[in-house]
Amino acid sequence: MGGWALRLAVGIYVLMLTVTAGHANEVNHCNAARAKTCSECIQIGKGCAYCPDEIFEHERCDLKGNLEALKCSRMVTAESSRKIEQNVEINQSLKYSQVAPQLMHMTFLPGEEKEVEMEVFEPGRGPLDLYILMDFSNSMSDDLDNLKKMGKELADLVGDLSDDYTIGFGKFVDKVTEPQTDMRPAKLAEPWSNSDPPFSFRNVITLTNDTDSFRQKLQRERISGNLDAPEGGFDAILQTAVCQEQIGWRQHSTHLLVFSTESAFHYEADGANVLAGILNRNDEQCHLTSDGKYTHDIHQDYPSIPTLVRLLVKHNIIPIFAITNHSYTYYEKLHEYFPIAELGQLQEDSSNILSILRKAFENIRSKISIRAEDRPKAVEAKISQSGTFSEYGNFKITPGEIGKFTVRLKALTQVGEVPVCKTNPADRAGTLRIKPTTFSSALKVNAEVLCLTCDCEKTPVKNAVRCNGHGDLVCGKCQCYEGWLGPFCNCSAGASTDSAMCIAPGKTELCSGRGDCMCGTCVCYNPNQFEGPFCQFDKSQCQRFGGFLCNERGSCSMGRCVCTPGWSGDACECPISEDSCRDSKGGICNGLGECKCGRCECKHSGLPLSPTCEANFQQQLGMCEGKRSCVQCQAWNTGERKGRQCDNCPFKIIMVEELEEKDKNVIETCSFRDEDDDCTYHYTVNYPLNMTDKEHRVLVKKKKDCPPAGFLWLIPLIMFLMLLLGLLLLCCWKYCSCCQACLALLPCCGRGRMVGFKEDHYMLRQSLLTSDHLDTPMVRTGPPKSTDIVRWKVTDNVHRGPNHPQNQMKPNPNETIQYPVSLRLNRQYSETLSHLESRDTDVLRREVEDNLNDVFLQIPGAQRVQKTRFRTQRNSGKRQNNTIVDTVLTAPRASYPDIVKLTDKQVQAGNFRDLKVVPGYYTVANDREAAGAVEFQEGVESVDVRVPLFIKDEDDEKKELLVQAVDVPVGIAKIGKDHVNITVIKEHARSIFTFLQPSYTYSRQDGVANIPISREIIEDGRTQVTYCTRDLTAKDKKDYISVDGDMSYGPGETQKTVPVKLLELGEGDSLLEDKQVKQFVMDLSNPRQGAKLGRYPRTTITIADKPEPSIVMFKKSTQTYNTADPLYTIPVVRTRNQESPATVYCRTNKASRFDISSPLKFAPGETEKNFVIDPRAYPSPIIPETFQLELFDPSNNAIVGERKTTLVNVIDGRGDGKIQDVQKLEMANQVATSPGGRLYSPTNIKAVATGPKNIRLNWNSSPKASGYKVKYWIYGNPEADAQVLDVKSPQAELTNLYPYCDYEMRVCGYNALGEGNYSDIIQCQTLEDVPSEPGRLAFNVISPTVTQVSWAEPAETNGVITSYEVIYIPIDEGKKPTGPSKKVMIDSPKKRMLLIENLQPSQTYCYKVRARNKVGWGPYREATINLAAQPTRPMSIPIIPDIPIVDAEAGDEYDSYLMYSNEVLRSPTSSQRPSVTDLTEDQFVNGKWDQNFLFPGGSSSLSRNVSSSSSTYSHSTPRPAATNHSSTTTYISGKGGLTTHTCIHDEVTLRKRSENRHYTDGDGVRDSIVMGNLSGGFLDSLDSRFNPGVPETPSRLVFSALGPTALKVSWQEPNCETDVLGYCVLYQLINGGEVKRIEVNSPAQNSVVVQDLLPNHSYIFKVKAQSREGWGPEREGVITIESAVDPKSPLSPMPGSPFTLSTPSAPGPLIFSALSPDTLQLSWEKPRKPNGDILGYVVTCEQLHGGGDLRSFQVNSNAATSLTVSDLKENMPYKFKVQAQTTQGFGPEREGIITIESQDGGSMSQYSSQSVTKREVFNLPTEISSHTMFSEPFVSSDGMMMMSSRQVTESGGSVTRQVEMVQRGVVSSSTVTKRLERQYFEA
Repeated sequence: MGGWALRLAVGIYVLMLTVTAGHANEVNHCNAARAKTCSECIQIGKGCAYCPDEIFEHERCDLKGNLEALKCSRMVTAESSRKIEQNVEINQSLKYSQVAPQLMHMTFLPGEEKEVEMEVFEPGRGPLDLYILMDFSNSMSDDLDNLKKMGKELADLVGDLSDDYTIGFGKFVDKVTEPQTDMRPAKLAEPWSNSDPPFSFRNVITLTNDTDSFRQKLQRERISGNLDAPEGGFDAILQTAVCQEQIGWRQHSTHLLVFSTESAFHYEADGANVLAGILNRNDEQCHLTSDGKYTHDIHQDYPSIPTLVRLLVKHNIIPIFAITNHSYTYYEKLHEYFPIAELGQLQEDSSNILSILRKAFENIRSKISIRAEDRPKAVEAKISQSGTFSEYGNFKITPGEIGKFTVRLKALTQVGEVPVCKTNPADRAGTLRIKPTTFSSALKVNAEVLCLTCDCEKTPVKNAVRCNGHGDLVCGKCQCYEGWLGPFCNCSAGASTDSAMCIAPGKTELCSGRGDCMCGTCVCYNPNQFEGPFCQFDKSQCQRFGGFLCNERGSCSMGRCVCTPGWSGDACECPISEDSCRDSKGGICNGLGECKCGRCECKHSGLPLSPTCEANFQQQLGMCEGKRSCVQCQAWNTGERKGRQCDNCPFKIIMVEELEEKDKNVIETCSFRDEDDDCTYHYTVNYPLNMTDKEHRVLVKKKKDCPPAGFLWLIPLIMFLMLLLGLLLLCCWKYCSCCQACLALLPCCGRGRMVGFKEDHYMLRQSLLTSDHLDTPMVRTGPPKSTDIVRWKVTDNVHRGPNHPQNQMKPNPNETIQYPVSLRLNRQYSETLSHLESRDTDVLRREVEDNLNDVFLQIPGAQRVQKTRFRTQRNSGKRQNNTIVDTVLTAPRASYPDIVKLTDKQVQAGNFRDLKVVPGYYTVANDREAAGAVEFQEGVESVDVRVPLFIKDEDDEKKELLVQAVDVPVGIAKIGKDHVNITVIKEHARSIFTFLQPSYTYSRQDGVANIPISREIIEDGRTQVTYCTRDLTAKDKKDYISVDGDMSYGPGETQKTVPVKLLELGEGDSLLEDKQVKQFVMDLSNPRQGAKLGRYPRTTITIADKPEPSIVMFKKSTQTYNTADPLYTIPVVRTRNQESPATVYCRTNKASRFDISSPLKFAPGETEKNFVIDPRAYPSPIIPETFQLELFDPSNNAIVGERKTTLVNVIDGRGDGKIQDVQKLEMANQVATSPGGRLYSPTNIKAVATGPKNIRLNWNSSPKASGYKVKYWIYGNPEADAQVLDVKSPQAELTNLYPYCDYEMRVCGYNALGEGNYSDIIQCQTLEDVPSEPGRLAFNVISPTVTQVSWAEPAETNGVITSYEVIYIPIDEGKKPTGPSKKVMIDSPKKRMLLIENLQPSQTYCYKVRARNKVGWGPYREATINLAAQPTRPMSIPIIPDIPIVDAEAGDEYDSYLMYSNEVLRSPTSSQRPSVTDLTEDQFVNGKWDQNFLFPGGSSSLSRNVSSSSSTYSHSTPRPAATNHSSTTTYISGKGGLTTHTCIHDEVTLRKRSENRHYTDGDGVRDSIVMGNLSGGFLDSLDSRFNPGVPETPSRLVFSALGPTALKVSWQEPNCETDVLGYCVLYQLINGGEVKRIEVNSPAQNSVVVQDLLPNHSYIFKVKAQSREGWGPEREGVITIESAVDPKSPLSPMPGSPFTLSTPSAPGPLIFSALSPDTLQLSWEKPRKPNGDILGYVVTCEQLHGGGDLRSFQVNSNAATSLTVSDLKENMPYKFKVQAQTTQGFGPEREGIITIESQDGGSMSQYSSQSVTKREVFNLPTEISSHTMFSEPFVSSDGMMMMSSRQVTESGGSVTRQVEMVQRGVVSSSTVTKRLERQYFEA
């Protein structure tokens, strides 16, 4: 083909694209879908058609009407169908339930909606089947007797209810097996005297209409019996439902099942878990013999509740539960699970059962529940009655009349996240059964969603001539082969074509600068953002509504919004549905207006109307002022309307002698002063006589009230002065206007030129941002004849109030930060500058940086610029081809104003030294604000402001930026729209694979949970991720079927779904006993091909049944109104389950004037409604009275709360009128704002704490508000959890708050148009209150005379605890004091432990502890301990750091006996008094202990970690018969190294502790561990120091939880003789892995946030500081984020709070017993906080120093807490770890190190004893050194040979505690060992 032919073809194509662009305004949902094939087009939905003509120059996929207008000769369309196949009219003479029509066939296109009118008939006295099922356990004997007596009355009652009835009877007890039944032969024969043998269920009387036979058989029945309280009634209910023939249920009758019992019930899993051998689930089959006996009671389990619900609904059976008071609450919850069920409370002897049956039957007949069963997933069904939809399908019906209902069926466009035409065909078609749940008849609809394909796609033309032989012709469109392009496949991909084809008319750039030109066609760079034949349309620049693009109800296509079905408008802001315009009668705008854009536009009327054009009397209350001028002019020809304007008044007044009294016809009584004569006139505004009239009646009193004369002469003088003042003001105004007009006429000046931002607001989502800035258009109007330069500035986080915590943190002015700077160079941009490595780029970069560095040297502390880049700026007028340079300047934070001034000065000068820049453009920014300028050249009307968005990790979830136009330094334009707000909604997902939500809820009835996995494509391609489910409270194969596998994604795929099958309610689960809901989790792991896990790598799935019902009740128990009130408005509130609609009926009781009963309907989300009574709507006069309102008959998803009634008091409203007048004025000010307007937020809000539980708020009143709402919540909680208080005045009193708690509050006003804007957050802290009692007391009896008592901090401190008081009293068995009480005052609130010595042996003591804060003392916590009952222990007293020690024999004053352990040295055990042992001079400094000797390195604060090395001073005490011993002092540093000093001492006992809160329980010797904080390498001496100038160790590490995977690490600045330059943070998993490094370049920053950590994994963190002299030593800490819960769960850690454990805590201390040289027994205590049921333990064992295999043991029992381990080696240290497991996962480990040391030879060989040494490690150590000491054996007084061994093992970065195990052996040739039991008394 020649070149001319190619140009001709391309030209035709471009012409076609131009025509298409010309029709851009006609874009609709068909062509906006961009269907590529014919089949895709007709599958879009209703109205879409495809044109397969070969020659067709328009969009082929379009609306059918458009294609016909464009002369498409043949079209491919898809049409749905609808056909009624069976419609037998309802015959009301037939006495059974009917529906019409009965059968229909319907097909749908995706998204199509159709309605079906359905009629339902329930006869007034239709056929009735009543089956009574009664508990026959012995406790129901009196009930059976009464039922026998009432046999005739029961039959008569059934006869009254129906003309065609049957009645039957069945009885049940329980399964005939243990433990439910006594299986002794005598009891099996007769469990009680005169009783029948036990049984499970028997059908005694089949349904019959022979009442005589029924009574006779009933008389023969005897009671039976069983053992346990719950009965087997569920077995009986199931058999009654499924055994249709045996019971005798009839097809067309109403089926009632009366269930009578006084006991609770067994349900599924009770049989499997309790009864031996019954393991099978209930098979739901009939197992009755011919005589009605149930045969499978001992072969299968009880049925579940969902099973009963499903089977009763299936067989149209309505249960009526008649329950006595004992078990009423169980069945109160149970009956709510049934669509229709009734519940009545039986008297103890069932004497009221007949009244229960009658009332239940009446309630049932007035209700109907219509549901769509067997619905395909792709079809949605809704049922409505009179335009009202019910989510649960519950409606009212009148028996004997035909009820009309509307069934709305809609074909979905997506099933889950999958397009409907890509789902399983079985999900798109099926037969719906729309039926009342109690009817056997139903409307069946064969529904199918059509997904048709085009026949033309089946016959493509291969190598078509129209496609130049390079493609196939399919449905009129060429599908090109590989390598060919163009609409006719006439352009090779490698061929060069005329680029002029890619330039839009009137433009100069190829493809608008947004794409490449290929074969004469534009291929846009980013098709997701740019589109059009010349890439001229930006998908982000369509109209916005409320800040959202296309109101998020449509998509941006070809420059305009294409709305989703149901929405219209330029920004898709208008709903097509008229539902929002419906008035209270169901009409549209009350017939007085038109519904436009979802709002009523009412016709002109003098009457104020509501938004739906109904009479709104509350809006008429301010009309006195509006009618004032017309009254004046018509009555006395005065006022502002006097003269001809009076003719324009819309109403005519009526002059009367006397005004009517205030009654129901008078709206307002008005009084005003006439300015002309200073007299007061009076008139009333009355309702019109005819309500159709458009105007009110105005009655005017003829006589005015005039004051006495005396000051009338002042009136002319005042008028003259006002006239003179007006003339002066007029002259001034004319002069100014003239001067301004003259200036505007000058050639250099433009008239009326304005500059300002184009938009008011932008709403951005962070996840969709492609850059860190936003190009914000600024426009200029008026004559663009010269240049205007506009300065602008940006402020970040303007939504934060001055009291926001972030704003309270003042930044360090000396902090060095980065300043991005942008300038426009005086040179054209070339393509080579976009390549960073090119020579031109490098040369220009050096030139720019050299010149900028010379200029910015003027800024103190400024560093060289870096990161220099070059670009262009789009939409910058005539300068858009100039080069923009972006660079970064580093300087102190305080230099920002100087940098802005210097940059502005140099830009206006046009140079930075030798670097030429274009004046009028620059940007300077930091991390909080920015400033700059833009230039409007002559003829330019729009430029972009490049606004930085300051995106940071610590941003709020929703932040706002304020962009302001500051001034116009060059030019005469004035600033119009001077600001624009930018809102950035933060979305954390930054990686690829994530769940869309952290949790999902699915109903069991759905049968499957479709869990979507989303993929955010960064770089397209194939990728894969692994998914798997894991049990929480839900169990695999009982509640759901677990799944695992790999999910593969192809190119372009963004979301897939994992189906998880849900099972019916499984064993062990109870819906009625407040058990946990069933949950499991799904985890994502192992992303491949470069993928990462995003925000939600785990999601929690909740298997839900029917939601908890709403609670509806009156807001107040009493209401007071007066006779003058026009309306009585009674508020009704709703709590719980507010997402669904609910209905409750309200009626009056004992009201003299009216009898009202009407429904009150809550829409989804509504929490409060008003029941409004208009007392004037009733003819009798209004009088004072008292009546009651009652709530009753709630919908199935609601219950009535405790305030089901309210008392309404109507008092006499006649008084002095002052209060009423004030109320009138207030109400007159409450005028609604203009349509579409919102109230501004209240101002001048002040919050003051008035008590520990009260806060008072005041604010300025808003004249347009009819009320206010106050939201308040605890600081740190999400605002979504806030409580809302509704008040009518500008003040509020918050009550029932927590004492000493920070609260946040916001206030908004509201009126008839809705809520206004909320104010900024106000913070206030409640006052302190006395604390609650301390936590429970715990005791550790050290010896018969020494007790350690400890307690927990009060649960509610209600302030700052300042001290504690401990009282202990000796008491006798009667708890009477036997001695004086003693008090101990503990002034330090951190010391919650007390050691009491010299107590009386074998004495009982009573202990009392209370806490005090600034307010005063709280209540006592009391406990008693008997020392005689405590075991004797051969251990000496442990000394705990900083624990108060008191002497029980000392005096009664506090200070006489209160000492602290770090101030005393303990004497030997025989002493009763503390004594101080002399220290050597080396250990004293100036008369005090050398702290470096006792506390090397100082002290530290630990937060779940240990950031210290440790040193140990140890000294053993000589035993009797011992001649000497050695003392070893060991110092261990963090990096290793060991120094040991050995010396000999004689009876010297030294004991001293550091500040660390860790101690040794039960030391066997009288010495202690000193834990210090050595912070570097090995200490050669105690006085070693670091080099001068090198920073010391950061003084502490603090860890704060930010979530299950995020952590904030903080530290304190170390001491350093020179300036600290920065820090380095290193961290890695403690068991190895990659070491990650975070550089902190600012010395003022002392914290970092670490993301993407693994929950329940231990990490080691190291922090060090740097100066010019080098790096200092590291501070080290170990931390574990212990969490297994969803981040949004209430159990998740709050940001900055201590960690919350959902997994169990660590097991108790490990205790070892040596059984042989190679075998030991390990035991432990259960976790103190199991946080659930313990399933078992995992024990691991490995050699401490490596070598050997890791051994693991599973202990699968909650009760088992010990394990025997064999095959160990002597003298080999082993490390043991024990973890507990619950349904939430594994908890932290308890770790211990043990060595079995043998004694061979020497003097010890004859005893052959084994010594066991044990050490507990709280955190895994980095380096370990140990030293073992043995004392010589000695013989005790009781003839036992004793020895002790102790191993002191210390490590860097860990806290250890040692326990000495003492062995006793009999002095003989054989060895006998015995382990001493150790008692633990933990706090």
